[in-house]
Amino acid sequence: MVFKPQNTNFQIKLVENLQTLSSWAINPWRRYSLSLIVLLFGYFLGSSLGMISAVVELMDPVAAFFSVVFIEILIKLRRSYRFEREKKFLVLLIDSLRLGLFYGFFTESLKLL
Repeated sequence: MVFKPQNTNFQIKLVENLQTLSSWAINPWRRYSLSLIVLLFGYFLGSSLGMISAVVELMDPVAAFFSVVFIEILIKLRRSYRFEREKKFLVLLIDSLRLGLFYGFFTESLKLL
């Protein structure tokens, strides 16, 4: 017999917050502005991780490994939420974060040339 794991208080609060954020972002300007904020946060995260790992020089393989793992986790999340209509806004935010990370890594790689 397989039991379904119970929802913890943290999971319940997280789902409530995402639903509240999704209903708040029905307005297209709010949705796109929040998406832009997440994109810029991803860019900041990608460029700062590239700068930090370039300065230390010993952390390059470790930082690259964690970056690839984080991006792969975002891809898996996107695949699991892709067909659910109520989580379209979450997919938009995940894509914005991924795109910002890619742009951050790309501009840091151009600085190293």
